[in-house]
Amino acid sequence: MTPFSRRAFTTAALASLLTACAGQGTTPDSSTTAPRPQSSPRPVPAEGARPLARSVPVRLLVPAIGVDTPVIRLGLAPDGTVRVPPVTADDRAGWYRHSPTPGQTGPSVILGHVSVGRYGDGVFRHLVRLRRGDRIVARLENGTAAEFAVTAVRTVPRTRFPVDDVYGNVDRPELRLITCGGARTDDGYTDNVIVFAALSGADSPTSGER
Repeated sequence: MTPFSRRAFTTAALASLLTACAGQGTTPDSSTTAPRPQSSPRPVPAEGARPLARSVPVRLLVPAIGVDTPVIRLGLAPDGTVRVPPVTADDRAGWYRHSPTPGQTGPSVILGHVSVGRYGDGVFRHLVRLRRGDRIVARLENGTAAEFAVTAVRTVPRTRFPVDDVYGNVDRPELRLITCGGARTDDGYTDNVIVFAALSGADSPTSGER
């Protein structure tokens, strides 16, 4: 895994999430105001999954909620915040390119919108419906399909974003899917929905890419 500045990463990522949750314009329906799912206090690692070589994610599949989306790369904006995916009719998830790639040791971070203004639902509209054990697949540029199992789903006030839990260093491959949630107010959505997942296996084109 390429070393990065944890302080810069966490500060930028947190700021971007607050911005992303403030400007998305649709009236929430039951999917954004559903009861908060039960979750474990900290993610639980999958057993026996070896870290993968670095390879950029190009597609994300979450079968339980019907997500099958291209993944774009997100960098930093001029003000130092993490860019979020563009608000377009062809809504896509975005991987923060200064985080580990899915399957590398550490927390790989993928963001998506819950709504995309006049275009309607965002790619992560139903993220809050995921449950422990649900499957997530990140297809990588080298042909590997990195498979993750959901370990926890948390809905948290955006004013109390759990920076250490989300971005803190871990000694195994993990994934974070992040979007907005809760009720929509004049200032945007009140919460963040965070899915924690751990690598459970991989389907590689050759064994050498493990």
